[in-house]
Amino acid sequence: MINRELIRIKIVQLTYAYYQNGNRNLDVAEKELLFSLSKAYHLYHYLLALIVAVSKEARKYYEVELSKATREKQQLPSSKFADNKFAIQLEENKQLCDFISSQKQTWDDDIEFVRRLYSQIVQSRIYADYMEESGSSYESDREVWRKLYKAFIMENEELDSVLEEKSLYWNDDKEIVDTFVLKTIKRFEPENNIDQELLPEYKDEEDKDFARKLFRATILNADQYQRYMSETSRNWDFSRLAYMDVVIMQIAIAEMLTFPNIPINVTINEYVDLAKIYSTPKSSGYINGMLDSIARYLINSGILLKPMGEKPKKK
Repeated sequence: MINRELIRIKIVQLTYAYYQNGNRNLDVAEKELLFSLSKAYHLYHYLLALIVAVSKEARKYYEVELSKATREKQQLPSSKFADNKFAIQLEENKQLCDFISSQKQTWDDDIEFVRRLYSQIVQSRIYADYMEESGSSYESDREVWRKLYKAFIMENEELDSVLEEKSLYWNDDKEIVDTFVLKTIKRFEPENNIDQELLPEYKDEEDKDFARKLFRATILNADQYQRYMSETSRNWDFSRLAYMDVVIMQIAIAEMLTFPNIPINVTINEYVDLAKIYSTPKSSGYINGMLDSIARYLINSGILLKPMGEKPKKK
């Protein structure tokens, strides 16, 4: 689940924090990096568990409505949403159950939020259309939860506040983790029952090594990388640069030099995108031009032994 986009974001955050911290210890900082990545995986499970929590709430409401209708001899309510096949399969998923049982945090601690979320869902057009559909199928049940997740969980300020109270890491992670949750919903198949595989924490060990190597190279070779920056632009006044710009370019240079299989233009584009998020409005254009110049300087000097490739996209 943890991909290189998320790893780069974490390294930008942790490198910046490393330099802001007076007591610099690389081993401690590396442990913090890996811990922050593991928290993203925890969030992935926690958001899947939110679907389960809402579904449980739906069953409670259904039971109340059923009892009332039976008692008053009225038309019985539909159990379609309460019995949603995808949600039940997710609730019974072995990996999710094992993970939740190992954690102290559950949605029971925020049941009022879960109830408000359920209320918003049942008042929505998505819910109404689903309930009005004739018949029932697994595909329909899975699709309605994909739509509901996008509409009510991806962009939810109250949920953001709830998550911020749970972990300082989670608000920064949520946008990317949301994409993994949607991918997981799409992957579910009824024949897999409780053994449906969730996304692994790391696709393979290479990504974990990528995180460690990139972070260490960034810190250990900081002085050399900043000299490359200076030599590429001799009139560059570091004091006028946003400090985050220096950090982002330092990491980008580390990636260019440490990972020969990653094309230069891919690296430049990735860090220009991060500059848009974490630095000043003008930073992305500046960093785009500077990294292009730095890469050409390193190639011409024989320091960087891979081709320039396509020109980085304009930002």
